[in-house]
Amino acid sequence: MGGASYDELLGELEGRGVRRAKIGGFDVDGVLRGKYVSLEKLRSALSGGFGFCDVIFGWDIGDVLYDNARVTGWHTGYPDAHAVLDPSTRRLVPWEPGTVAMLADFRDAEGNAHPACPRSALKRVIAHAESLGYHPKLSAEYEFFLFKETPASLHEKRFQKLESLSPGMFGYSWVREGQHKDLMAAIFDGMRAFDIELEGLHTETGPGVYEAAIRYDDALRAADKAALFKAAMKQLAYEHGLSVTFMAKWNAKLPGSSGHLHQSLWKDGENVFQGPPSEGGISRQMRHYIGGQLACMREMTALVSPTVNSYKRYVPGVWAPLTATWGFENRTAALRIVGAGTKSARVEVRQGAADINPYIAMAATLGAGLYGIENAIDPGAPITGDAGEGGEGRERLPRTLTEATALLAESQRMRKILGEGFVDHYVRTRQWEVRQYERAVTDWELARYFEAI
Repeated sequence: MGGASYDELLGELEGRGVRRAKIGGFDVDGVLRGKYVSLEKLRSALSGGFGFCDVIFGWDIGDVLYDNARVTGWHTGYPDAHAVLDPSTRRLVPWEPGTVAMLADFRDAEGNAHPACPRSALKRVIAHAESLGYHPKLSAEYEFFLFKETPASLHEKRFQKLESLSPGMFGYSWVREGQHKDLMAAIFDGMRAFDIELEGLHTETGPGVYEAAIRYDDALRAADKAALFKAAMKQLAYEHGLSVTFMAKWNAKLPGSSGHLHQSLWKDGENVFQGPPSEGGISRQMRHYIGGQLACMREMTALVSPTVNSYKRYVPGVWAPLTATWGFENRTAALRIVGAGTKSARVEVRQGAADINPYIAMAATLGAGLYGIENAIDPGAPITGDAGEGGEGRERLPRTLTEATALLAESQRMRKILGEGFVDHYVRTRQWEVRQYERAVTDWELARYFEAI
């Protein structure tokens, strides 16, 4: 896109009543970091990029500075990173009239992809897929809990004794969905207006919990939509006097919130995962794709389960996979094969929770699948029945962020797939996250030990 094209784009935006822009990008925790700019500044940013303080890659999800980062820090003086807007991501913000949104990729001082940029990591894997002749199509589905709370009340209550949107266990409930029809319509219509089309929206089992399935798309657009969905959902909830959480496990007594990924590879307009009935309906490429993910699953767990809280979901009986397994239409396995033998044949990656950074989770799992195809890795026999612990030959998935991060740190495969710089930075951020948790004194410790010890 050249200068004339930028003029045309800005003229179109002005004609639609746009007066300002929100521009930014996602950090390693999946937080959208950005700012408002004028249309004049937007034109400058489109033509030459813009500076964005690289502290966004030097602090954690709570804006606390890392003490172990290499990509930036006090030793570099926290300079600006060069941000480059992607005009194809532009979308009007329906709940902010007169505002257009646009996402950026981050570059280093030499103009290369910034080693800490999650979107760039995914673009690296997509480029590799295309070099092999494959066009990946992906989608995400999230579970999330809604509360009759505001940001102020959440903090006043210290995130305890929260009032759910609705009481009781009402999975797939027409009644609960209908009782909140205005909110349901706002989510469906608002997301569509924000270029995030939903295929489904329904209650899950638990007080005030819903699941939204985002329509599949080309890999990068799918990741953009999955990442933007969280930010948009938080805004929509706020507009209705509500709060939403995408924590993997906000309450020990309730099911966790999943973040599943659906994946397929296409070539010449055909789904290469579709196979003949004699092979169970899956192709050789799909078998090897599954095999690659299983081979890498333990060492890429930290990329799919990024928080300390992620691992509170890995307990028996709550739909989270405990082993590196696969199966046809088996929701206890880490990889569920859906639509075998049809044009919609795909892999559902069930390991992740709603706390995923979709860029990173998609990059890791897609890259692992491609690794399996390149190395013709056979996945073995599919699991039938419960894929939980105890079965012969089933690799146990990591149960803590500490364990998962240690495995990732030693993984040469993931370093090759995602890039040495990205994995090094990511490992450092997860080691920091673990250290913050280890120093914390929890409510559980106080209740258990304060009087009795």
